Amino acid sequence: MSKTKIQMFTDGSCLNNPGPGGWAALLRFNGTEKTFTGGQNKTTNNQMELMAVIGGLKALTKPCDIELYTDSKYVLDGYTKWLVGWKKRGWKKSDKKPVLNKEFWVELDELASDHDINWHWVKGHSGHAENEIVDDLARYEAEKIKGSDI
Repeated sequence: MSKTKIQMFTDGSCLNNPGPGGWAALLRFNGTEKTFTGGQNKTTNNQMELMAVIGGLKALTKPCDIELYTDSKYVLDGYTKWLVGWKKRGWKKSDKKPVLNKEFWVELDELASDHDINWHWVKGHSGHAENEIVDDLARYEAEKIKGSDI
């Protein structure tokens, strides 16, 4: 049985990095679109980029064939180039230092294992329609958190 085919567009945003941050994922299936968003008070841009993919994957209820679009080289390279080596080295980078954001990478790796993901990098802020949508949503989430900060 073939897997459901979806498109996923993700982005993260952080004000002051570190600071309040937000993330967004847009999922497209059979002409239907759904967005998922969230944020944190004290976070980093890279953590929000990771959470955007994690949030999108958490929304899926069965294994899928995913065309995933991100403007984060950190997330794309981390998953497609570095993850295997990090795991082999006990979550250490090639310089023997601990992998940053390990808990996010572990969760992403676990969630992604059920799916076939074809990763695509898109240049941020370049007019890519879906990237602009998730960028706006992620920034909105970060601003919401900033506004509630006392």
